[in-house]
Amino acid sequence: MKTMKGYLPHLAVTGLAIAVAGCATTASYQPTWEADKEYKVTILHTNDHHGRFWQNRNGEYGMAARKTLIDNIREEVALNGGASLLLSGGDINTGVPESDLQDAEPDFRGMKLLQYDAMALGNHEFDNSRNVLMKQREWAGFPFLSANILVKETGEPLFDAYKIFDINNLKIAVMGFTTDDTVKIGNPEYLEDLSILPPAEVAKTLVPELEKKADLIVAATHMGHYKDGNYGGNAPGDVTLARTVPGIDVIVGGHSQNPLFEPDVQSGTLILQAHEWGKYVGRLDLVIKNGEITSSEYRLIPVNLKKKVKDAEGNSVRVFIEDEIEQDPEMLDLLTPFQAKGQKELSVEIGFSNDDFIGERGVVRKQETNLGNLIALAMKEKVNADIGVMNSGGIRDNLPKGIVTYKSVLQVQPFGNTVSYVDLTAAELTDYLSVVGGKQAGSGAFGQFSGVAFTQVGDKATNIVVNGAPLDTSKTYRVAINNYVATGGDGYPKVTDHPNYVNSGYVDADVMVEYIQNNYPLDGAKYAPTGAVKR
Repeated sequence: MKTMKGYLPHLAVTGLAIAVAGCATTASYQPTWEADKEYKVTILHTNDHHGRFWQNRNGEYGMAARKTLIDNIREEVALNGGASLLLSGGDINTGVPESDLQDAEPDFRGMKLLQYDAMALGNHEFDNSRNVLMKQREWAGFPFLSANILVKETGEPLFDAYKIFDINNLKIAVMGFTTDDTVKIGNPEYLEDLSILPPAEVAKTLVPELEKKADLIVAATHMGHYKDGNYGGNAPGDVTLARTVPGIDVIVGGHSQNPLFEPDVQSGTLILQAHEWGKYVGRLDLVIKNGEITSSEYRLIPVNLKKKVKDAEGNSVRVFIEDEIEQDPEMLDLLTPFQAKGQKELSVEIGFSNDDFIGERGVVRKQETNLGNLIALAMKEKVNADIGVMNSGGIRDNLPKGIVTYKSVLQVQPFGNTVSYVDLTAAELTDYLSVVGGKQAGSGAFGQFSGVAFTQVGDKATNIVVNGAPLDTSKTYRVAINNYVATGGDGYPKVTDHPNYVNSGYVDADVMVEYIQNNYPLDGAKYAPTGAVKR
């Protein structure tokens, strides 16, 4: 279709009335729209949900408020003679313990109640066994799509490659694509019988086929949005797909977890992404006439997000950035038992420690501690990094000797940060360590390290040794960090715009839980301070 008269980053109209056609549609498709009639279609979307079915402690996001918002939009759209689709860019799994402990059942059942129409498979959909994934599809009740994940034995897609929706006499094809980095960052045990092909190569064949069957072609992807196509060490993302494969009208993306407040228009394709966790619902309103898109309007709608302001007495308080959205009672009724069960399971024993691990503020912010070493090592191993770096301000409590529970881990790491990593050259690593190594003792920025030794001389890291070997100028080194410092938090170098930066999506507390489960009883001597970093 690909005729854009321009888009407007504002709110417009939406609707209902959808029927689904399977992949096998007639080869000689004949349009059924009326000449000179304007058709209104709204695409709603979220991505990278990562277990956030419940609102956070500040009353932000959550599926109950999302349902109220989406129901209201659908009603408005229907009254204006429009129709809508609700799509997800994937990664429903792996986020908070209440969800993870229940295989994301509350999340997928909540999505069913929200009436999602389709979802792209994300790489984190393969964090669990195939049996769990198939259960999740049953709970969801809507199509999981990925055209480029094939079963090796048959050469057929694991799930549908696409679905065609009949919306008020318009045929809309929605195809799914998953990052081919899933091979590197997914669980090999659950991927060994699958082939993951480059999405653009599959799309080159699939899009011309769909052009014969549909009026509008939408790609629901979990590939990432990289500015100007600079994907660095990641697999190619949405920009590359749009530039490489003509004929895609809209890309509803995920994986890189960007808030695109305006569509990125590439080769006539509108690329959308709605940040993460259901913080926003993306809304694209299209007007279609004589088989062409004549106009579009777009915005990201915040779901009870708040900002900090000063009250009359000068105190910091949180206020809604837009009007508060009430929580839907039906969704609350569905999710409350899951939330209660998840909270109960936080008390379950996950391991044992034979020593006290020190995270006390007055200590961990001034010196290397066994708990700092444990956390940095767990992060490093989770993403196969060479070095782990942890800001001491993210460590909020001791891990006492004895039984370890989910709750005790969450007391140590309560912020829900995710483990990220970046591949740096030797020169970049030297610059990075020089900044972090220079952070003042006593501050939350004070660094805890794993896998590296160096001496800080003024503002320069010297005599750098990585895992026992001197720094090699011909190598690159992977550094595991949390997403807070990756964005420049605590004055760390910002690396989120580095072409080799990846947010793994793994929550830091979950990473620590997994490490403890695999390595208990924790022996304090193994993680004892070594003085490898001299400051």
